[in-house]
Amino acid sequence: MRILIAEDDLVSRRVLEMTLKNWGHEVVLTCDGDAAWDALQRSDAPGMVILDWMMPGMDGPTVCRKARQELANRPLYLILLTARGQKQDLIEGLSSGANDYLTKPFDRAELQVRLKVGAQVLDLQNALAERVRALEQALAEVKQLHGLLPICCYCKSVRDDQNYWQQVETYLASHTHARFSHGICPNCLETVVKPQLAAAASTR
Repeated sequence: MRILIAEDDLVSRRVLEMTLKNWGHEVVLTCDGDAAWDALQRSDAPGMVILDWMMPGMDGPTVCRKARQELANRPLYLILLTARGQKQDLIEGLSSGANDYLTKPFDRAELQVRLKVGAQVLDLQNALAERVRALEQALAEVKQLHGLLPICCYCKSVRDDQNYWQQVETYLASHTHARFSHGICPNCLETVVKPQLAAAASTR
């Protein structure tokens, strides 16, 4: 998993980096809040983010607030890492948009468990986003059939967007997930098929 770290203290950043790499994660390093925000705006930004609370430039809670406001459509799991461990600090950190809160010095086992939970949340968010995209695509395909369709008044063929004439079932099959079986309606049975059968019988 790719994880973005924003930590201004060199020693803390190095310890966190080596811990995550030893667990098999790919680490993206930044050393202040402004650099973290720049990294988050990139198209290839990691979804998992560990932010120090106190940093030069934007602090961790400010980065969280901006991420929730301006990157609302992107799955992100934000963890605040700080020496501030009072109840009010926890409330303030989570209210800023952070998903989780971890105090320094962090416990390795606790961090590992919290990352596992975060990865599960990100997987669910990504799966939901994919389902939404698939639904939007399906709705777009169905929406194509809501416009005015040129149809031949004789053979009932439909003209598509490339100016080709197609059978109605061929056109619908290419624009929806519908499939067709063929039969004869009662009206055509009486007005077309039976007269044809009678005419064929009379010529024998």
